[in-house]
Amino acid sequence: MTGQSGREPTSGREPASDRKPASEKHCRLCPRLCRVDRDAGEVGFCLAPALAKVSQASLHQWEEPCLSGTRGSGTIFFTECNLRCVFCQNAEISQGHLGREVDRAGLVSMMLGLQERGAHNINLVSPTPYIPQIRAALLEARARGLSVPVVYNTNAYETVEALQTLEGLVQIYLPDLKYPGDAEGEAMARRYSKAPRYFETATAAIMEMVRQVGPLVLDDEGIAQSGVIVRHLVIPGHVEATKRVLDWIAANLPGVPVSLMSQFTPYHRAAEFPEINRRLTRREYHAALDHFFAIGLEEGWTQELSAADEAFIPDWDLDSVPAAGGPGPSGSEKRGSK
Repeated sequence: MTGQSGREPTSGREPASDRKPASEKHCRLCPRLCRVDRDAGEVGFCLAPALAKVSQASLHQWEEPCLSGTRGSGTIFFTECNLRCVFCQNAEISQGHLGREVDRAGLVSMMLGLQERGAHNINLVSPTPYIPQIRAALLEARARGLSVPVVYNTNAYETVEALQTLEGLVQIYLPDLKYPGDAEGEAMARRYSKAPRYFETATAAIMEMVRQVGPLVLDDEGIAQSGVIVRHLVIPGHVEATKRVLDWIAANLPGVPVSLMSQFTPYHRAAEFPEINRRLTRREYHAALDHFFAIGLEEGWTQELSAADEAFIPDWDLDSVPAAGGPGPSGSEKRGSK
C-alpha cells in the first residue's frame, strides 16, 4: 500500500504568527484541562515543566517510508506525556521523566541541525505538552532558514484550540487513533491509557488536522511534503476494536492513508494486564488486514510481525540535546532504553 503522490505541497499557508496560544498560562492543551500555570512551577497530569523537555534528537530510519526516506526523519523526542499507556514502548521518557529541559534557542538549534544533517523533515514526537514552546521555536526556525516539512507525531489527545495555534507551521500530521468510539473503546482507553473521552477527543483533533493540511502529498521521490497519515496499533485480543477504528476512518477520512501497525510489544506495565501481556499473533494481524481491504481502504502501510521487538526502541541519548541556556549538547549524559 502506498500514499497518494503529487508535485506540490497543499498546506500553502503562512505561519499564523499573530495567533497566540491560549494555553500558556493556564494549561488547556488537552482535554484534561489542568489549567496549571507552568511558568510559576505548577505541573498538571503530564508533569511537563515550563520549558520543553527533550530526550533525543536524531535521524530516525524506522518511520513510514515516505517520512524516513533515504536520509532519515529528523526526530525530536519530547519527554512526558498526557497519556499513561501501560504498554508504552517509550515509557522511560513518557512516564520515566528521562530528558533535558531545552529553551527556545535549543529547540531551534536542534531543528536546524537536523536539517543540515540531511533530514527529510523535522519530526516532533509526543509534542502535545509543549505546543506553545514548539510554536515559538518553529516561528524562529522558519525565519532562520528551516525549509523541510514539519511532522507533528502525536497521540491525538489534544484540543482543537491548541492545534489551531499550529496552523501554517505544521505540514504533516501523524496522529494515532488508538481506540474505537463505543463502550468497549472507552473502557480500553481508561484501562490502558487513563484517557477518558479518548475517541471523541482524538477524532475531533484528526478532523482539524485534515482541515489544516489536506490529503497526503508526496514529491517525485516519494517523500511526504504535506498531509495526514493516521496510525493504528493493533492490540492483542482486541482485533474487533481495530475493525471499528478502521470503519470510522473509512467513513470519515476518505483518501487518508493508514499505517496499520503490528509492533505491539508487552513492555512497561503490560505484565499487570494479562489479556494483553503478549505479542500479536499472525492470525490477529491478518484479520485486521483483511478488514482493511474489505471496507475499501487502499492507501497506507503495514508492518512485519518482526517489528514487535524491543530492539527497535531507541537508545535515549541526552548527548544530542542542548542544555537550556547552553551553546549546544553538553555530552554529559547517555542512557539506553532497554
